[in-house]
Amino acid sequence: MLNRAARYFVILEQLPPAGANEPRILEIGSGSEGLGEFYQRPFVGCDVSFSREPRHPMRAVMCSGTALPFADGSFDAVVASDVMEHLAPEQRGEVIAEALRVARHRVIFGFPCGTRASELDHRLFAHYKARNVAPPIWLEEHLQNPFPDSQLFQDLPPGWHIATKPNEGLSFHYWLMRREMHRAWNYLFRLALFLIPGTVRRILRMFDEEPAYRKIFILTRQQPT
Repeated sequence: MLNRAARYFVILEQLPPAGANEPRILEIGSGSEGLGEFYQRPFVGCDVSFSREPRHPMRAVMCSGTALPFADGSFDAVVASDVMEHLAPEQRGEVIAEALRVARHRVIFGFPCGTRASELDHRLFAHYKARNVAPPIWLEEHLQNPFPDSQLFQDLPPGWHIATKPNEGLSFHYWLMRREMHRAWNYLFRLALFLIPGTVRRILRMFDEEPAYRKIFILTRQQPT
């Protein structure tokens, strides 16, 4: 629970504010909740499948991130959070190209980044096995391909600027994921997010440091279409 909050809180800070017109937001690989767990305004979420009824206020579209069924410049901002590490390396460039195509102004990618993050997930996987607990599917998928890194964005089209933010220091992420294996800790985390969300947000942001498990890449078009 807190792991999801930690990665989405940073992304929410990068979304355009509500003005006279509601910004159009797309999340690639949203699952059934995505941003909607922490973001209360309408947005479009797309995925190849939805395990349960998509959560309001998301409008769900079933599709692949490599072939988005939207016109060029359809969205003010596009988000892909913890998606790229689940893709085969040859698909990652296609998702980036599609996200840039449909975005007017900003694209935000967040994902576990590089060798050290991958090594940490292997340690976490071993910890599950040592406790005779079935590892979650997302963790098993993390071990199937090398983790992406900043090299994904070395050939951005002209007119795009990139900024990077660390998200979840390695040690903190490992501690947090081990806590989330226990029902009592998960209950406490959910209660804290319900009662004191602002305080939890500030605490989580304190641990956005290097060396980071995840990095947030903010791609901004210098002259929006």
